[in-house]
Amino acid sequence: MITQLLYRAGTAVLKRNSCILARAFRVQSCYSSSTTEPKIAAKHPFKVDLEGGKRYPWCACGYSKKQPFCDGSHKKSAPGLSPLRFTLEEAKTVWLCGCKQTLNPPYCDGTHKQDFVQEAEVPAQQ
Repeated sequence: MITQLLYRAGTAVLKRNSCILARAFRVQSCYSSSTTEPKIAAKHPFKVDLEGGKRYPWCACGYSKKQPFCDGSHKKSAPGLSPLRFTLEEAKTVWLCGCKQTLNPPYCDGTHKQDFVQEAEVPAQQ
């Protein structure tokens, strides 16, 4: 379960259960004991303009109706998953993962181009 992502002095820190990984502006995946798998919410990334210093909750479960951000749907639909909360130091435009399969959460790494994502059924866009 992803619990927290913080940006401090150019280093991303991902805390997932008892695992903590840090790398300069890159988050690596760390596996938890959760058996809940995220649902593929979209077959494309979301281009969003984000403010510096503001905390954002990226939907990690795929059930949110406010993609790519969390609306609390995980509490009922995917109780083993939590949103990844992150803050940017400065305002910028980023591409956030919509398929929830990225190895660089919350950012798109191109995984959505793979067959298993493109062949998946996803909810209609609202």
